[in-house]
This record gives sequence, C-alpha cells and structure tokens, in this order.
Amino acid sequence: MKNVFTGIDHPAIAAADVEALTKWYCDVLGYTVYAKTDKPIYIIEAPDGTYIEMMPKDDTERPERTINTPGWSHLALRVNDMDAAVAMLDERGIEWAGPEFEAVGGGRIRNFADPEGNILQIVQR
Repeated sequence: MKNVFTGIDHPAIAAADVEALTKWYCDVLGYTVYAKTDKPIYIIEAPDGTYIEMMPKDDTERPERTINTPGWSHLALRVNDMDAAVAMLDERGIEWAGPEFEAVGGGRIRNFADPEGNILQIVQR
C-alpha cells in the first residue's frame, strides 16, 4: 500500500501572548502571517512554505523545559548559512543557550529560545 503520509504540516505553540509571539516570529525569524482567526489563532509561514500555528494557551502551569524534557523538545529551523543566521540573530538580540555544536548526521546547530521560553535551534546541514 502506498504511504499516504507526506510530511509535517505544522507544529503548534500555545502562547501566553499570541499577538506578541507571532510578531516576534515574523520580525526576528522572517515568518509571514498566512491566516488568522478571531480567537486569535495564527498560521505563520516560513520562506520555504512550512507553517507554525500560534494559539492561546490555557491555564495549565508550564513545567520548566530543557532540551531533554520528555515530549516535544524543540523546534529546529533550517538555515542555508549558519554564520549569516547567527550574525542576523545576534543583531536582533538573541541570547544563545550555549555554543554551536555538531548535528547528528552532520551539520551545525545552535540553540536559543523565543520570548516565551520555547526552545529553538538553527540547523545547517
């Protein structure tokens, strides 16, 4: 039987401030708003056509997260020039969570977090 799964459409982030976090992803990481509802829920689009959903969080307390906390750990964003991406993010005030390291399977990775503490990586393979 032919595989009907073709890839990931989008991860979702439940945000304390959906408007502010969406603006940050657009201003700092270059996403654009693809769709918005009144709730507000946003679908934002990366230059390569991949999406992230931004939605309001509920009242559940969030545990402190590390790169190895069980469950979804981080969101890795592909870059085509690690040095240029690091320089751009440095100019935009990103605080890095440590030095660059080698990616599993080859390549370069650097960790940081968005304003709500969601762990992000930039990856060049």
